[in-house]
Amino acid sequence: MTLFEEMGFSSEIQLAIEELGFKQPTPIQEKTIPFLLEKKQDMVALAQTGTGKTAAFGLPIIQQIDLTKKTIQALILSPTRELALQITSDINNFSKYLPKINVAVVYGGADIKKQINEIERGAQIIVGTPGRTLDLIKRKKLKINEISWLVLDEADEMLSMGFKDDLDAILENVPKEKQTLLFSATMPNEIVAIANKYMINPFDISVGKKNTGAENVEHHFYLIHAKDRYLALKRVADINPSIYGIIFCRTRMETKEVADKLMQDGYNADALHGDLSQAQRDHVMARFRGKHLQMLVATDVAARGLDVNDLTHVINYNLPDDPEIYIHRSGRTGRAGKKGISVTLIHLREKNKIKQVEKIVNKQFIQKEVPTGKEICERQLFSLIDKVEKIEVNEEQIGEFMPVIYKKLAWLDREELIKHFVSVEFNRFLDYYKNAPDINVDESKHREVDLEPGERNHRRRSRNKNGNGEERNNNGERKNKHERNEKKRGGYDFSRFFFNLGKKNGISKRSIIELINQKLPTQSVEIGSIEVLKSFSFFEIDKRYEKEVLKAFKNANYKGQRIGIDIAKGK
Repeated sequence: MTLFEEMGFSSEIQLAIEELGFKQPTPIQEKTIPFLLEKKQDMVALAQTGTGKTAAFGLPIIQQIDLTKKTIQALILSPTRELALQITSDINNFSKYLPKINVAVVYGGADIKKQINEIERGAQIIVGTPGRTLDLIKRKKLKINEISWLVLDEADEMLSMGFKDDLDAILENVPKEKQTLLFSATMPNEIVAIANKYMINPFDISVGKKNTGAENVEHHFYLIHAKDRYLALKRVADINPSIYGIIFCRTRMETKEVADKLMQDGYNADALHGDLSQAQRDHVMARFRGKHLQMLVATDVAARGLDVNDLTHVINYNLPDDPEIYIHRSGRTGRAGKKGISVTLIHLREKNKIKQVEKIVNKQFIQKEVPTGKEICERQLFSLIDKVEKIEVNEEQIGEFMPVIYKKLAWLDREELIKHFVSVEFNRFLDYYKNAPDINVDESKHREVDLEPGERNHRRRSRNKNGNGEERNNNGERKNKHERNEKKRGGYDFSRFFFNLGKKNGISKRSIIELINQKLPTQSVEIGSIEVLKSFSFFEIDKRYEKEVLKAFKNANYKGQRIGIDIAKGK
């Protein structure tokens, strides 16, 4: 068993490590730290988020920093502002007894002048997001021509967020005589391409299998009717009184709707989505990190950079289209040696997708029965009793009130007092679940009701054709061109767009969703169906945003390829 004190750190760093409570390194730290202390070779490390990567690269770097120089010696890139701030905080903690080490963090959405001042004070380590880092390089305020270390943390996330061009521009400006360290939870082809292009004979370190889920995570799914998705979510929350987790939704609108319903129903929840200002986002994240919120409802994009180690659950309100998104979601629980549960709510037509994800995650999913009202009431009751039994009583503060309380409750005997006490908290569960139906799907009785609302409408449109396959309107007349192009599902009118890139260009459903979110960052746009073919694609957008979409994608690029979109003609 290797201990940190055996790794050869300076007494100042070792003291900081001990104060942080670090004794035994995590697997990624045990493999990475000795290598970085002894070698100058490039390195690719495959490890899930939350496995201690910051210490894995941060400790060897600060051990080897030249304290006599005030030039930038290490550049650490991360996908989000929040992760950049977390890395900076960790490195400052590691180097607290090395006062000559200066760390500056740079990211968009903040005062660039203050960040320039921090750099000019003699920062030896820069932690930044790709966009702001490149901006400062172009302004010639961030000089990276003498760096000894370049760290790409969560490289797969940076690529999925559209930073490929920024990374290329930064990597082309760094000196050849430096050590490049690439950390990633998954290894898509784009990561392999970066390693091949910009790294020299990189040493591979892995504490997991490529593109697989975290070892400490159990994967559960509940088979329900689509219309019962929110009811099932509430039951999953209620059967786990101590839940502390993230609920992932597909769109900003769905995120808002689910969070609003939970709050209206009395749950300790809030939403994290792209429509929040930075101040609002910081407030929500601070409440969640401080465990003042039990459940955070978020989109994948909004949750990036939210680094929390104690999550008990990740709940997939919908199964994501891309299995790699599922890996990132589920990897947010089961960290630091703790157990976690990833829950997915699916309807019958999605069940075959579970098999696809199982192959990627390399674990079998366990089908669970949605708990009944009786089971939930029982669990909540005993959870309440446990809390009462273990509560710490402050005799000094409560003492002066007890005579009045004793007098007020003197008419109740012991049994009646306990019943009254329990009922104060428990009656709402009894009332709510008194006649609660079984919402599990009986697979032998599957009907169209199991489809999502949009899919049911699609079935109806498909049936509304004559014998020649021509679409007809409600009057039996042949639909005109405009009627055929207009999609109505779930209360939305959708416009269908032609997209000139397809699978051969590296396009996936996930990348199209992310492009839309990037190009319309201030809009909450409903996205309909997406179809990705070999050389081109189609996607649907709320008709009200038709002009905004055309304008936003004008002159846009994806991985150096010019994007062309237009309203799709015909069916």
